[in-house]
Amino acid sequence: MSEGLTVQTQQRPIAVDLFAGAGGMTLGFEQAGFDVLAAVELDPIHCATHEYNFRFCKILCRNIEQVKGLEIRNYSEIGHRDIDVVFGGPPCQGFSLIGKRAFDDPRNHLMFHFIRLIFELQPKYFVLENVPGLTIGKHRQFIAEIIETLDKNGYKVVEPYQVLTASYYGVPQDRSRLFLLGCRGDFPLPGYPHPLTKPPKINSKTKAEFLTLPCCPTVWDAIGDLPTIEQYPELFLKDCILAEYKKPSFYAKIMRGLVQLGNNFSYPRFFDSRLLTCSLRSQHNPTSIARFEATEWGKTEKVSRFHKLNPNGLCNTLRAGTPSNRGAFTSPRPIHPYSPRCITVREAARLHSYPDWFRFQGTKWHGFRQVGNSVPPLLAKAIASEIIKVLGIIPEQPTEQKLLGNQRLLYLNRVQAAQYYNVDPNWIEPRKRGYKN
Repeated sequence: MSEGLTVQTQQRPIAVDLFAGAGGMTLGFEQAGFDVLAAVELDPIHCATHEYNFRFCKILCRNIEQVKGLEIRNYSEIGHRDIDVVFGGPPCQGFSLIGKRAFDDPRNHLMFHFIRLIFELQPKYFVLENVPGLTIGKHRQFIAEIIETLDKNGYKVVEPYQVLTASYYGVPQDRSRLFLLGCRGDFPLPGYPHPLTKPPKINSKTKAEFLTLPCCPTVWDAIGDLPTIEQYPELFLKDCILAEYKKPSFYAKIMRGLVQLGNNFSYPRFFDSRLLTCSLRSQHNPTSIARFEATEWGKTEKVSRFHKLNPNGLCNTLRAGTPSNRGAFTSPRPIHPYSPRCITVREAARLHSYPDWFRFQGTKWHGFRQVGNSVPPLLAKAIASEIIKVLGIIPEQPTEQKLLGNQRLLYLNRVQAAQYYNVDPNWIEPRKRGYKN
């Protein structure tokens, strides 16, 4: 089949996002040139955010265990057309390096529903994302079982599989994820993307062939141009405001949409670049402020255990908080390198490679959860570009501007979002907390 591949430029390839979250992988695949026409996500808060940012993608707010491939096709504009790629990252608490590491964790069965939908949808390619912990010790048996199941059903996997680090793909964050890449037996296997950047600080483990690469953006490259939120007391009450930006780095120009890269094939969005969004301020007490201020760059504050960002280095891995039914882990938010406070959701989004037009749910809790749960778009884009390449497609930059959704989608609470999608609000257990955030 590989010999019969032809170069196409008139029609964008079709993709489906499973376990979509707020849409980090959706955006990365769109940036590579795909039309992501359908997405599946259980959490109605995430669904509302996804719908706001991707009006042209049909979001199916359902438990994936109950979703059939035909339903995804009929609900979206895909219909009977071939699907070029299915991608997603099943929830990983069962074998993450953080928390309980149990091979038989019942949540891990979601991986097999991901595989089931690959068999039902019959895409040409698939991308499965997960935690690096899946490659360690007994968990490798789980990968072996996944590969064996795929092989018996006509799909092959690129081996050896790889863990990719975001900072090698232009993301100013030290974040590593496992990716399994594969295809139907009648298509050629894709390759893993070659690194595009190197970390700003080289160590003895850095491979020699990476030394000639340009440096990855630093923390300050990512957030240094953002308005000083301390100048806007209104941000204690709302998460967006017209504000004055500072001189941007090249990376910040990309995030603000001031420059358009030739290899970015995402649809431009209508967005006021003067608007600072996702920047609801935290109210820290004087004692915390003093401790934050006294903490050195790159060190962990001893009481809160928050990491203070080094402006000349990378952000530590941004993580998502979990409700009590998933271990009740907190989501430690890094400390700003120059202001004695935790970073905002927008600053976290910049450090995750989300452009400024992309917005998150209006509260800090959900906003950080959505960023921390997601694959950095630029990392997803690098992988998606390899799929585009092996499909034999030369993408074209779209000229059509897309509208963002209704802003009220960003301010629905759990119950309101569940009502909007006509689902049970108890699908996602509410967060138990003793303070307002």
